[in-house]
Amino acid sequence: MTLPVLIAGGGIGGLAAALGLAQKGIATLVLEKASQLGEIGAGIQLGPNAFHAFDALGIGPAARDLAVYIDNLRLMDALTAEEIARIPLDEAFRARFGNPYAVVHRGALHGVLLAACEAHERVTLRTSAAVTGYAQDGTSVTATLASGEAVTGRALIGADGLWSAVRAQLAGDGAPRVSGHTTYRSVIPTEEMPEALRWNAATLWAGPRCHIVHYPLSNWKEFNLVVTYHNDAPEPVAGKPVSHEEVARGFDHVAPLAREVIEKGRDWKHWVLCDRDPILDWTDGRAALLGDAAHPMLQYMAQGACMALEDAVCLADEMGRAGEDPARALESYAARRRLRTARVQLQSREVGTHVYHPEGAHAALRNTIMAAKTPAEWYDTVAWLYGSNGLDGTCATGGADT
Repeated sequence: MTLPVLIAGGGIGGLAAALGLAQKGIATLVLEKASQLGEIGAGIQLGPNAFHAFDALGIGPAARDLAVYIDNLRLMDALTAEEIARIPLDEAFRARFGNPYAVVHRGALHGVLLAACEAHERVTLRTSAAVTGYAQDGTSVTATLASGEAVTGRALIGADGLWSAVRAQLAGDGAPRVSGHTTYRSVIPTEEMPEALRWNAATLWAGPRCHIVHYPLSNWKEFNLVVTYHNDAPEPVAGKPVSHEEVARGFDHVAPLAREVIEKGRDWKHWVLCDRDPILDWTDGRAALLGDAAHPMLQYMAQGACMALEDAVCLADEMGRAGEDPARALESYAARRRLRTARVQLQSREVGTHVYHPEGAHAALRNTIMAAKTPAEWYDTVAWLYGSNGLDGTCATGGADT
């Protein structure tokens, strides 16, 4: 009997990897630490490269059915309430990159992947199965669960997120880097969203040490609201409730129109953003990393889920052609993904610094440079990212930096 590929983590990246491998004829066993499979959070943005991955995984139609197709990416000055730049996402954009840009509820996207995995005979899903470590003997790898149980497979994929136990053993690089940026999330019913701001756009209000993002979700039933304040938070926090007063405190200096969005928020939860420096060591024999376990990044390029989806497609591609040599397949996968994801990790930090949070002359320079770009120039800027499916190993060629 052929052993399955073990996947630690049943989030978007883990399920995408399971589905991709299953479609290559490879049995998988997903080991999820939670008592049930699901996703925390509301909206995420999906660039064309995410849809390239959906198509490769065979869930393109289902993913498209649940998405909201926005018309523009809009950059607003949070102090003056004036538009700085607008990137149209129309037919010219889709023709350039072969797929659309959209926004979707994270839970709904996870549900599409989960349904596809549940329907596939080569995917087995287990909950309450936290992977705490692994051992290998050259012919197999054995994952140790928190319960003490040992589970053996032909390979182990660590898709267990920012605090990955697989990465802790494989890379041993300590705790994530705390950015000092605190993000607050809420969802607003559309009828409560200020009417003047009910734009069919992913809108960013950029201000000194803070920003606001909003866009429609769930067939326009609600708006996703994410606001971030660079408040030098010293410790990681994930999903804890917080008062409206604390949220509003970081945005007293922004324009009334931008601040009005925050006043509509309710049931706020907050996260202190963390990432890690890129690493080259993604593999250890028959073990490898994927998604946030491999390349956790700040939110500023809206690429966390997209990179995990690309990883999954690339992993399946390599495992499908490797025959009986999983270790070689994993190293080939890592070689094709390391530098592309490193560029997104590092550039996400720079975009946060130079686009989202500058002030004074720094902000004025941003406004002048970004306002001068034509749509065609914007498309050239992002071609390296959106025009690729991440399978060709390209990382730093084509397109200027944002």
